[in-house]
This record gives sequence, C-alpha cells and structure tokens, in this order.
Amino acid sequence: MTDIEFVKKLLRAVLQSSRDGVSLSRLQSDYRDLTGNFIQYERMGYRSLEEFLKTMPSVVRLSNLHGEVRCFAVACQETGHIAELVARQRSSKKSAHAKRLTCHMRVKPASPFMSRGLTPNRHVALVEDLTPTQMLHTQEQLKQLLSKYSSGVWLSKIPQIYQDLFKQNMHPSAVKDLENWTHICCVEKPGRNQIVDRLVYPTGNIPSKPTPMASPPQTKPTSLQTKPSSPDVQTPLLPTPPHSPLVISADDKQKLRKLLEKQSSGLWADSLPNLFQEAFKSELPEQVLADLSVLSDSCVIEYPMPNKEKAILYPLATMEEESPENPVVLPHQCLANSLVPPLLLPVDDYLSVLVVEALSTNSLVIRYIGPAYSQALEAMEDSMREFYVGKKQSMAPCVLLANRLYAVVNEELEVLRAQLCEDVAGGVKVYYVDHGFSDVVGKDKIRRLHEQFLRLPFQTSTCSLAGLSDFHTKSAVLKVLESQVCGHILLAEVVETGEVPLVVLYDTSQKDDININSACLKALQDGSLCNPLTVNSIYLNVSVTHVCPDGTIFCQVPCCGLARLKSLFEKIETFFSSMESSELPVTKPFQGKICLALFEGKWSRVEITETHGSCVVDILFVDLGHPASVKVTELREIPPAFLNDVITIPFQALKCTLEELSGEGVWSAKCFLWLTRNVLHTNCSMKISRLDQSQMVHIYLFSSNSCHELSSSINQQLLNSGCTSPMLALAEHCTSLLAAGDAASLPVATKGLALPLVLHLPQVGQTIEVFVSVACHPGHFVVQVCEDLFKLTALMGDMIVHYNNVQFDEALTVEKNLICAAMVEKNWYRVLVKGVLGNELVCVYELDYGKHELVSSGQLRPLINKFRQLPFQAIVAELADVKLTSWSEESTMVFRYHVEKRTMTALVKSVQDAAFSWDRKLALYLRDKSEDHGDVWLNKVMVDFMCELNKPE
Repeated sequence: MTDIEFVKKLLRAVLQSSRDGVSLSRLQSDYRDLTGNFIQYERMGYRSLEEFLKTMPSVVRLSNLHGEVRCFAVACQETGHIAELVARQRSSKKSAHAKRLTCHMRVKPASPFMSRGLTPNRHVALVEDLTPTQMLHTQEQLKQLLSKYSSGVWLSKIPQIYQDLFKQNMHPSAVKDLENWTHICCVEKPGRNQIVDRLVYPTGNIPSKPTPMASPPQTKPTSLQTKPSSPDVQTPLLPTPPHSPLVISADDKQKLRKLLEKQSSGLWADSLPNLFQEAFKSELPEQVLADLSVLSDSCVIEYPMPNKEKAILYPLATMEEESPENPVVLPHQCLANSLVPPLLLPVDDYLSVLVVEALSTNSLVIRYIGPAYSQALEAMEDSMREFYVGKKQSMAPCVLLANRLYAVVNEELEVLRAQLCEDVAGGVKVYYVDHGFSDVVGKDKIRRLHEQFLRLPFQTSTCSLAGLSDFHTKSAVLKVLESQVCGHILLAEVVETGEVPLVVLYDTSQKDDININSACLKALQDGSLCNPLTVNSIYLNVSVTHVCPDGTIFCQVPCCGLARLKSLFEKIETFFSSMESSELPVTKPFQGKICLALFEGKWSRVEITETHGSCVVDILFVDLGHPASVKVTELREIPPAFLNDVITIPFQALKCTLEELSGEGVWSAKCFLWLTRNVLHTNCSMKISRLDQSQMVHIYLFSSNSCHELSSSINQQLLNSGCTSPMLALAEHCTSLLAAGDAASLPVATKGLALPLVLHLPQVGQTIEVFVSVACHPGHFVVQVCEDLFKLTALMGDMIVHYNNVQFDEALTVEKNLICAAMVEKNWYRVLVKGVLGNELVCVYELDYGKHELVSSGQLRPLINKFRQLPFQAIVAELADVKLTSWSEESTMVFRYHVEKRTMTALVKSVQDAAFSWDRKLALYLRDKSEDHGDVWLNKVMVDFMCELNKPE
C-alpha cells in the first residue's frame, strides 16, 4: 500500500467518527490523536492541507459553512454502513462515563507521579478577543453588576456573579481587559499579605488607601516588545527605564535601603523626601517622585491605584542576602507582574481532570483537560521553549525575589512558569503554578517571565469530593485517595459550582466505572461487624429481603453489624418522631450519596444510583437490596449525631444466587411468583456452595433451620418444577408475541383507556418557541412546543417513580399500534408500538420525543390513566420552501448541526392535520436567535448550502 493510500484510509477513519464533520483547522490535531503523526502533505508535493484534500474527492468533501471550512467523510461501499451508524448515533448517556473522558495532555517528567505517557495535542483554538459590539454589551452589563457592589467585589467572583445575574457566561477576554476599562471600574490589589486576588470597584468608589488586611496590589507592567520578527529584543521586566536623565548616587540608594528596612510595612512614596531629610540631613532630588522607576533596584514599588497617583515602597530583599533558614517573604507577584486572569470552571457537567495532589477530600489539586486548558498550556509552553532557549544572559534576572513569578528552564529544556518560594541548599525552591508541584532548581535556570506568558490562567485548581467533608482526615479515606486518585486522569461530575467545586469522581479505566466517592465511604466500613462467609458453612435465621426477576436474591445474615444497625435505627426513628418531618432535606443529590428513605413506614439507608434531573432519583436500599425510584423530596440527610455510625456499619444486603439455578435471562413469571411467596421476609437457613470473583454468593436455601439436606432445599424444589429455565421464559414471551395476530390499523387502547387529548396546533402565521428533539433532515424533524415542556418533565418524573416501584405481574399482550409505557435507558416513555419482532424485540415510537427505539417486550407496561392526561408532545415538521426528494449526507449533517437539541423560533407556514397526533405535520420557517451577529434563518442556510453543494467544480 502506498503512502497516499495509507493516509486516505486513516483520514477516512478520522472523519467518519464525527457526524458533524471536522473543521479544517482542527483536522491535523484529530489526525494526530488517532495516528500519532501529522498529515505530511508537503512531502507529497502540496503547498497546503486544503490543496491536498481537494485531490481526494472519494475520501473527503470540503464545505464552507459561514466562513469555516469543514471536512466530511465520503462513504464508500466498504464503509457505507459506518457512515449510516454515525449519522444515527445518539449523544453520550450519563452511564457511559468512559466516552466522556478526555486524556490528551502533557504531564511534566518532574511531577512526582509521572509514570505514564500521555498523548499531547498541541493545536489549540485560542480565545478570540471581544468584538466592538460584544465589548460595549459586556461593559454595560458590568456597570449594572458593579452598581450592586459599591464597596468592591473580588475579581475571581465576577465571572460567577455575571453568570448568575445575566444567565450567560462572561467572555474570557473581558476578565483580561477589565483593568484597562478605567471608565467602568478600577482594579486594585489591596493590602500586603499573600492574597493573589484583586478588588474591583465601580468608578468613583475607590478607597483612599489599601485595606490593611489584604495583600498589596501589583504594579502595572511596563510596555514589552512582543513582535515575533525580533524575539531577541525585549524590554526588561524590571521597571528601570533605559534612558533616564535622573541619576541617584549609590550613597543615596544605600541610605534609602536603610530607611526602608525600618519601615517593614511599607512607606508611602510622597512621604519619602521628608523622612529622608529627617534621617540623613540631606535631600533627595525632587524629580524622584515624578519617576520612581529610578529606585527599582533599591526597593519594591507598588501602586494601589491603577492611575499610579500613589505608590508604596517596600524594602528590597534578594535571595542571596536572605538567610536560608529564615527567608524574607515579599508580597506575591510584586515588581510589575501583569494580571493573570482567573481560571474559569468549564461549562460541561462532566470534566476530564488530572488529580495532581490529594491530601484531603476537601482540597484536591487538579488540572482540567481540554482545548482551553491542558492543550492551551502545551501550546504556551512550546512558545516559551522557543522564546527562552538560547537566551540565558539576556533573560537572566538581576535579583531573585520571593513569591515572584519566573520562567524555569529544566534539564529537558522544558520551560515552565514557576513561583519562587525560598532559598535552599543547592539552589532555590520553586512551585510550578501550572502543574501543582514543587522542585529545587539551580539559580542559573531562572529566567524573567515575559508578559506574553501571563495571559493564560494558572492551570492548577482545587475541588472537593461530595459527601466526604466529615471524613476528610480519616486514614482509610486518605489511602483510597493515594492509591486510586492521585496521579490519575478521572472524570469529574460537578454537583455544585463555586470557588471550590463539589464533584463526584469516576475512574473509567476499568471494565465497570468506579465511583471514587463511594469507594471512600466503603473504605470507612468496619469489616469486623460482618459475619465472615465460609464455603460449606450453614447460616441460620437468614432473612430473604428481595427477589429479582433473574433469580438473584438478597439476604440478611445475623451478625454484629445487623444488631447494631437495628439498635441505631431505633434511635433515628425516635429522633425523626420528635422533629418536623420536613427537616434535613436532601438538597444536592448525586450518584453514590448515602442518605435515608422510608421503606414500609420505617427509615432505612439508601444509596442514590441514578439521578433523573433534579427531582427524581433511583435508589437502592443497601440493607435490603430493594431498588426504587423516589422524588428527592422523600429523601432525608443522615442526622449529624448518627452520621459516623451509619457510615461505618457495612451494608447488610448479601447478594446471592441459588446454586444449580443461576443463568442468564429472566425467570418465568410462575417461578418468580412462587419464590417470592415462599421465601420473601421469612426466616430461612442457607449453605454457601461457593464464592465467585464478582462478589456473588452461591447458596442452597432451606425453608427451615432444622433440615439441611440438599434434596429438601428450595433449589431442588425449583429444579423439580422445571419452570426455572431462561429459555422457557423466552419461549413464553415469544409465544405471547406471535399469538397477537395481525396488526390493527388503529391504536389499541389498554383495558378500555382512552387516548389523551390531541395537542392544539399553532395557526398559520403564528410564531412559537420550539425545541428540536430529533432532526433527520430538513424534510423530517420533530419539535416540542416549549410552553408545555415543564409539564412533560413532571410527567416523566412521575412515570419513573410509578413504574420502577410497582411490580407488574400480569402479562401484556403486545401488538402493533399498542399505546403503552416503555423503559428506554433507565427512563420511562409513552410509546406507540410500530412493529413486533420474533426475537423478543419491539420497535416503538416515543410519542413525546419523536424517536424510534428497539426495546425488549419485558420493558413494556400498560399506560395507566394518570399518564394519559397530557397530550403527546412530539410534532413532526419540515422546513418550509425547502423541497427535495432525497437529502445528501452533507446536507443532513449540516442541518442536524444547526438545529438538533436546540431551542428555535418557528414561524408556521402550513398545518397538515390528521386524526392522530403522530400523523400531523407542520411546515416551519426556523430562526436561530442565539448567534451574536444576528438572527439566522435555517431555511435560507439550507438553500444556500445546497446551491453551493451543487455548483460545478
């Protein structure tokens, strides 16, 4: 195979993985992620990547969408089925955590945990500057925000306040430009301790002097030469003008140092001449106050106000002059460090993070992974290496200051941003602000940090683990953090945003996802409270608490933990009976959270296993093995007085399976009901046959404590009945399906229940807000009217609670056009049966969302009258004035990219009515109002795109 054919195959693989196409500017990056190399088009004789791609129309098709060139895969006979699957692919679901994890980042070899090779991605789309329109809009909103904080607000808090106030994210460039908008606000870093943050005041509300409890402000950086054509010519970071007519004698400078040594808290510059006169009986030149930069080699100069009207002078201490045992710590980022913008939390609910340090569950040091974070840092560090390597003399600092930011060149010629901490034997200790660890380097490795490398926020951040604040110092928890968290790339689910986000961490590298928060809680359990399980041992007074349809049973075995648990919950019952039942509500549900819920009128421990929005959750009664779905309002937090005991007692539900009867599939209804009636909530005995690696206990179950002959076991009784075979259960299902007969042409009502009222359609010429739930192509998509979506959300929650908690024993006759409820990916939907297959699969149409799904017949339930009141919400639609008999793959992808899962404004052109809601159709003009440059009419976009597509090449 030639090089060009090999590249074609790899390129097709890259493009087919994206149904929306790949931007030309990002193609090289994606190609490298897959292959490890870039496309070497120059070696093949082409001047640009675009020119190279145009030579292979059988592999890639280039389309210009709103000024951006995007690349789409061209399907061939070998890969046509792949393109079809990609076009139909669904978005990732919550349970598929591994699909959300991003691992493209570069980890520095100096990091203590560096033992893994990770693939970097260096091609990054940098954040664009504000347009004039965006700038005016942002400035007006900032005026409104600051008017509510006349006494000042911390700069790091502004993005979150902005988002809460205006319901939109603040542009990243606005944070950087804030200091320059002096007509809007004034940025000040007050005081003199090590607080890095700055205070922002509305214009006219600036304090007359710095706040004594905060750290001193930074000086505004001097102008730096940043032209790439002459990178060697740089203005020094130390603010000493190269051509100053004022000369201060060395004797006067020495006197100034002595004077400032007695003023450890700083000295206002305007009082310097008088104090100098009193102390030394001599005068400083009057021009000094006009140009303080001449004193930069004798003291530290800081300006509390952006306009530099006042200055504070601090004593200057060099690392060479400090005592290694007791270094003098100077203010953070003094001497003209530019304002580094704060690191903003990514907007996604699931974040890929590298855990740098995990010394406590309340403060994990992490790095975000993604284009705006790890990849942006890699691009900056590449630029730093090109900038600094070979410039040792020109960029070496005159003095070294504690807490100052510098560039450090390590042994591998990597250049990293670092904060200088202290003088130590053999060099200086530095903290790498982007990588979260410290190291000792030689003083000859330190370089002045150029202003252009202060534009990217420091990349280390902190987070805390949800549900573990009360156990953050427990040794068992710290061992889990050390072994499973520190140095690992994990998936973080954000439970609560804030200065320190509250998260749940998942390890998706194993076959099954590991909830780190749950693992920490389980590490706290006292194993000595459990009854040890031994093969061939017999256990008496065993209580069967739950039976699953697949024959799995949950038992409680008498032990110290069970006795203590019963005693503990007697106290908890007394506690709740003496207080209002609405107290201690669960306000932040998340997967793995341990809390309390009622089971048969008594409080019991539960673990949240799935969340359905913010109102409904799936839970597991961990001491009973009983799953359920409840509203969040039915849950209660564990009372603080009992929290430690509730967590340390191991879960009492023992997962078992009957030996000789275990197998895949659903048991027959006859067998399941017999087992439920004869063993559930009765005192039995059991004999352990074996223990497997999946923590399943294989047992023989006996209905009494006296007789333990295998021939009298429950296992043998079920075997003799012959009703436990999964194949028998499957045959029963298939028989019931095939016996349904010919399909009727009308919808089938269940038990005489009527259909819901038909949804009222908008009139011709009416404008409505719609949400596009499904988009196949411009001739067929599905919308929902936004006005009633809150009712649908409430209905979905009620259906989850009902169908997950009600045991359905009666067989449902499945036939075409049956309207019922179906479980699809842990949610319940109102569906119409479109077809019945002979292999236990049923094709259904979701009447509220417009999707077609394949489900098992065992996942269908009758749609009760309570869930038939709300009209079906899905409305089939087509784009008005865009007629075509068949749609190309490119036009389908473009349309889906613009409309699917988005809210649009729709203008109704025509209404095609029908007897049933799923047969009606609207012709719509769709308008997207979310674009900054103005409204976008999708009808025109698609017409223009098809004209461009059909142009002769």
